[in-house]
Amino acid sequence: MFGSIWIPQKTLKMEGTVFTPSLEEMKHVKSDRGELLTKPFLDVCKHVLPILDKFGAAMVVVKSDIGGNISRLESQYSANTSKFNYLFSFVQAEVETKTAKSSSSCTNALLWLTRAMDFLVELFQNLHDHQDWSMTQACTDSYAKTLKKWHGWLASSSFTVAIKLAPDRKKFMELIGGGNGDLDPDMEKFCTTFLPMLHEIHKFLAGVGLDGMKAS
Repeated sequence: MFGSIWIPQKTLKMEGTVFTPSLEEMKHVKSDRGELLTKPFLDVCKHVLPILDKFGAAMVVVKSDIGGNISRLESQYSANTSKFNYLFSFVQAEVETKTAKSSSSCTNALLWLTRAMDFLVELFQNLHDHQDWSMTQACTDSYAKTLKKWHGWLASSSFTVAIKLAPDRKKFMELIGGGNGDLDPDMEKFCTTFLPMLHEIHKFLAGVGLDGMKAS
């Protein structure tokens, strides 16, 4: 009779850090055979979006871009969940129909979603590793190492302007530091767990000659 105790949903939500939902979802991204699964991967990316809200105006474009690419992939997945259960099946289908290089393709969406995640992993790693860096310094370094080489002059200039709107580092860390968990280890775990998955996507895309597409 008293074997189970009901815990209010609000209590559950308070546990952990802003990275906890993504970390929990990452446990389900790989199939038993080690293949990347579509829905759990997209869910990991979606759990990152609330963290971007804490950056304010600085990440509005990045968040919009990520959200748009997730929506495109989710829409295709929902249309045929069995066909697109595995993340790389989008690419394989479009390679066969020779539509992968289209700017509106799911391959393009996956590529840019992965690149945006590359940037965010690099940024969170910088915030973890370089406690003395300002937010602008952490963002600029991350951008230079990831997205910059794929952007044209206009996108690069826009990003440079947006970074200047980033909140003060101390303020940002306070904003994302709510909850009961220890933020720093979770941030590090997010980076070290997610990065190999992103590398796997890049390796696959490179194998079919689609990892080097630039912004149109």
